[in-house]
Amino acid sequence: MSAFPEPFSFAALDACHQQIQLHLAELATLAQQIENSGISAIAQHQANAIEIFFSGTSRRHHAEEEKHVFPLLLAEADHELAETVRTLQQDHGWIEENWLELAPQLRAMAAGNNWFDAAEFQHNVEVFLTLCHQHIALEEILIYPEAKARSAQIATLRAKRDARVKA
Repeated sequence: MSAFPEPFSFAALDACHQQIQLHLAELATLAQQIENSGISAIAQHQANAIEIFFSGTSRRHHAEEEKHVFPLLLAEADHELAETVRTLQQDHGWIEENWLELAPQLRAMAAGNNWFDAAEFQHNVEVFLTLCHQHIALEEILIYPEAKARSAQIATLRAKRDARVKA
C-alpha cells in the first residue's frame, strides 16, 4: 500500500449503512409477518427486495470496507485497533455464512414456495440481525471515525507533498 493512497470518500459507506439498517428493519418485519400470517404477495415482494439488496449491495459494501477501510487502519494500527479490525473481518465471514443459509429461504418465499422450515428461518433472521447490528455499531462508533481521521491525515500529507513538488 502506498504511503499516499488515493482519497476515498466515506459518504457512500455511511449511506450504505443507513440502507442496511432499513433493510434489516424490513427483514425483522418480514420475519414477524411470516410467523403471524404466512407468505402473502406483499411478503413475497419484501423477501425478493431484501434478498436482492443483501446479495448485492451489502456484499459490495463489505468488499469496499475490506479494500479501503481495513487496510488503512491495519497499516499503522495499535494492537487493540488491529484486533478490532480483525474481528470485523471475521464478522464479514460470519455474516456471509449466515447469509448463505438465509438467502435461499428468502428466494423461496419470493417465489411463493413454502419448502423452508419456519423455525429455522426465524433463527437465521435473528442471528443475521444480531450480527449485522453489532457489526455496524462497532464500525460507526470506532472504526469509521478512526479511518476518517487517518484518511484526513493522509490527505493533508499529500497536499503538503504536492505543494513541495510545485514549489
